[in-house]
Amino acid sequence: MKLLVKRKFLGKNYTIGALYIDGKYFCDTLEDRVIDVDQSGKFDGDEKKIPGKSAIPYGEYKVVINRSPKFKRELPRLIDVPHFEGILIHRGNSASDTSGCILVGENSIRGRLSNSSIYEDILVMECKAALKRGEDINIKIEES
Repeated sequence: MKLLVKRKFLGKNYTIGALYIDGKYFCDTLEDRVIDVDQSGKFDGDEKKIPGKSAIPYGEYKVVINRSPKFKRELPRLIDVPHFEGILIHRGNSASDTSGCILVGENSIRGRLSNSSIYEDILVMECKAALKRGEDINIKIEES
């Protein structure tokens, strides 16, 4: 299964994107602000991570499904993200809910998501089905 986040709006305090599953649009995303401005996949030069307020670097990552100790439910987890640990894809409504993670939902209000619980549930179900079929799950983060 191939997940793709295309970052569309890089704001001062948040980033809006679109999530695709195997090439098909699925929902909108919300992340913290992008620090990896040169899109190199790492923080270099003047790019400095601000804990809990920086989006993950551009690149491609392996995804697993496991139980989040914080949220007490199974969620997609990105593996080997430079400078980050515990990056999940989950529900949430604003940049204050991200802590570096990728939120899913509908961007119907500027800087916010709605209906995120529905999209999280469907995404987890789709990921579990892919794993059951023996597929690997990868996510690519790029600018649109």
